[in-house]
Amino acid sequence: MPSNVSSTNDKPRRTVGNRMAPLLSTLYDRAQTTFTLADAVEITGLRPALASSLLHKAGQRGLVSHVKRGLFVLVPAELGSAAEYSGNPYLVARHLVGDAPAFISHASAMEIHRMVTQPQFVVFTSSTKRIPSRTVHGTEFRFVLIKPNHLFGTTKHWVTKQESVGISDLERTVIDGLRQPEYCGGVTDVAKGLWMRRADMQPGRLVDYALRLGVGAVARRTGYLLELYDLAPEAELARLRRVLTSTYLPLDPVLPREGRHIARWRLQVNISPEELEGVRTT
Repeated sequence: MPSNVSSTNDKPRRTVGNRMAPLLSTLYDRAQTTFTLADAVEITGLRPALASSLLHKAGQRGLVSHVKRGLFVLVPAELGSAAEYSGNPYLVARHLVGDAPAFISHASAMEIHRMVTQPQFVVFTSSTKRIPSRTVHGTEFRFVLIKPNHLFGTTKHWVTKQESVGISDLERTVIDGLRQPEYCGGVTDVAKGLWMRRADMQPGRLVDYALRLGVGAVARRTGYLLELYDLAPEAELARLRRVLTSTYLPLDPVLPREGRHIARWRLQVNISPEELEGVRTT
């Protein structure tokens, strides 16, 4: 064969050596698709330097993919020798955070809770630790800093039979979206998600979360949408109105400050009535 013609033998071979086989077997038995160098050391009994070398060679063979320093994922056999595979993005986000308290939030939680109709291409995670955004193998990970006392309203989402991540529950997802709609596509998209899952929403919990967060804009937006879509009794709405100040705030801070003022909620409704009513057809 001429030297300038590529051969299939030029591709990395997915061969498994005697040292790598027990590691892969144990990880598959654990259903652990994302693992660390420390995991490899514990399973193989090798020193860190030797385990690191083993994983480097496994990466060249397309068996594992390197996500960040000390973090790896198993590459499914059906992907061949895909060296840029990053694994489940929610598990990767959990490992990027490390030991800090965190949960999948905003648009990513909306996707998990089936509150959106379009795929999301950024993974949002809220954490008490300040973490810079980063892109791993084409997937963007963004981290939202929260106060320790705002670490509430979460639940488990099982990614595999053995691996789970924390996510905001339905009501907390709405509340986070109304606090930072720029991370969810805007207030209209949050309202659509609220309407789509209205049968499973607990109005009292929404109000509790809004009050616990202690952000005036969130109380205004929550109350207005609950009343607009007739999703909460007057007693719950009254709890929100009691904490309002005289200042008017925009319904959607991403949009220009224009539109009618609603004295009942101290809101400037800068979203058209047609757009807000269109949510009911979602």
